Amino acid sequence: MELFNYFRSSASYRVRIALALKGLPFHYMPVHLARNEHLTESFGNVSASRLVPLLKDGDALVHQSLAILEYLEETHPTPPLLPADAVGRARVRALALDIACEIHPLNNLRVLRYLTGPMGLSEDAKNRWYRHWVETGLETVERQLVAQPARFCHGDTPTLADCLLIPQIFNAQRFECRLDHVPQVMKVFEACMALEAFEATRPEKCPDANA
Repeated sequence: MELFNYFRSSASYRVRIALALKGLPFHYMPVHLARNEHLTESFGNVSASRLVPLLKDGDALVHQSLAILEYLEETHPTPPLLPADAVGRARVRALALDIACEIHPLNNLRVLRYLTGPMGLSEDAKNRWYRHWVETGLETVERQLVAQPARFCHGDTPTLADCLLIPQIFNAQRFECRLDHVPQVMKVFEACMALEAFEATRPEKCPDANA
């Protein structure tokens, strides 16, 4: 398998975690978003969406991190990233969507560039935008975790939801977001980071981190 990704992309980090949890080797294919490498013709020939992450598995090309995670779950079901019961699977997917749909889209690089470019916002205003949506979004996740506390987002083993939560916390820390209001979230974060799959795939350990 080949994973086209960018070290600072939280969506890419999600997939790196899942691949590590499942023990699946892959070739790291860097695409530098800050240098607009995703917009080049060469990457466009591989990815119609020109987004990362993109997983190439044989002849299959899968984009969008959640679709990739579900694909990995279906093609390599052990160890599972989704609970065995329908209610549990729905809860894990909902937690993942709380991050992927309610927090991340408002704060990805395209949005931040638009805010400081055509919209004319200052760096300070952009950062306030970022912190507001991350901090309030994580409050929603916190309420869900407090309602059913566990070592990880759901139960005693990492799930698809943990694959999404940890990259979002890394982004929050990078932008100096307030996190003292989400103690259960941070307990889960600490439990995840004690595992090699999360630690070894963190952004600064990627091959393109210093490129």
